[in-house]
Amino acid sequence: MRIATPLFRAALLAATAVCGVAHAAKFGDVSVLAQVPAPGFPEGIAVRGDRVYVAGPATLGTAINNQASRVWEFSAASGALTRTFLTQGEQVFGAEHANSCIAFDGLGRLYVLNTQIGPYRLDLANGMQASYGPPIPDLNPCLPTDGPQAQCTTSPGITPPLPNDLAFDAAGNLYVSDSMQATIFRIPPGGGPAQVWFHDYRLFGPYIGVNGLRVSPDGSKLFLTVTNDLLGIGRVYTLPLIDAPQAADLQTFHNYILAEGPDGIAFGASGKLYVTLALPGSSGISILNPDGSEAARIKNPLLSLTKPFDAPANLAFDGNGNVFVTNHAFATGLLLPKQFQVLKVFVDDVGAPLVMPIVP
Repeated sequence: MRIATPLFRAALLAATAVCGVAHAAKFGDVSVLAQVPAPGFPEGIAVRGDRVYVAGPATLGTAINNQASRVWEFSAASGALTRTFLTQGEQVFGAEHANSCIAFDGLGRLYVLNTQIGPYRLDLANGMQASYGPPIPDLNPCLPTDGPQAQCTTSPGITPPLPNDLAFDAAGNLYVSDSMQATIFRIPPGGGPAQVWFHDYRLFGPYIGVNGLRVSPDGSKLFLTVTNDLLGIGRVYTLPLIDAPQAADLQTFHNYILAEGPDGIAFGASGKLYVTLALPGSSGISILNPDGSEAARIKNPLLSLTKPFDAPANLAFDGNGNVFVTNHAFATGLLLPKQFQVLKVFVDDVGAPLVMPIVP
């Protein structure tokens, strides 16, 4: 054993400091926090304390997979899988079943959107699950005279419901996007049947239309993404948080180009809006200024379609300058299940406070 001299110790400390600078996180640095186990296809993500919660699988074809939907809990520090919560009440055979996005209320209860059984509330302390409302309704097509709150859909043809994202307002209303029915539903505080809050043909997409939802930091607007509209363009819109928004209230915040596919969104404390881009070839994170212009984009290296971003779906801030991102890997995951991941991306920002009301 060798005793270090004061001079040697000083040199060692200096070298350590230099190494620390050299390895300091840089904007856009990406690493893998966790691998998401089978059945994969992670979608929703939320952070509470030192834990990260991820919901899935969010995919079609689950009628024959013989596996319940679930919520995974990971350590935010190490990425270790700490608990798994299986969704109760699904018909595993013969019907589609999927968990999409998740959100916390002010008491730390987790709300999960399930395509088959409807939204439910999960008590993380004891693992108990309780219904928060019936399944999202299958709507009939609207008539030309129907307004934006009529209980009908402006999507062309008859399409099944696909509840995708959810967000609370300060009053405890829960807003739910329906990606196939061009509709945003609202569930009253305490739960119950979802009612049409707004629908419009601009929210329709040939596969995934209206998608990500977030309430603005000042609580006045609902921000929403449309992944692909009828022209194949992805867009970010805003709606005022009023009881009955009209068609003219739907305002464009940002337009993407063809086949970029905006999906989940989250506000930073900086006021910037972070948007996942989910389509192959464009996968990454788009960062929008408060005026809607793009401030930056974090994306894959040239000629890399799936590394590190592989159809990222949603993101949540960790409070330490990073966002955690679910790699949904919708096009590659069946053949390459290791693509189902939670990524850690340094953005040098922390999240704006989420609206987490105390609801009955």
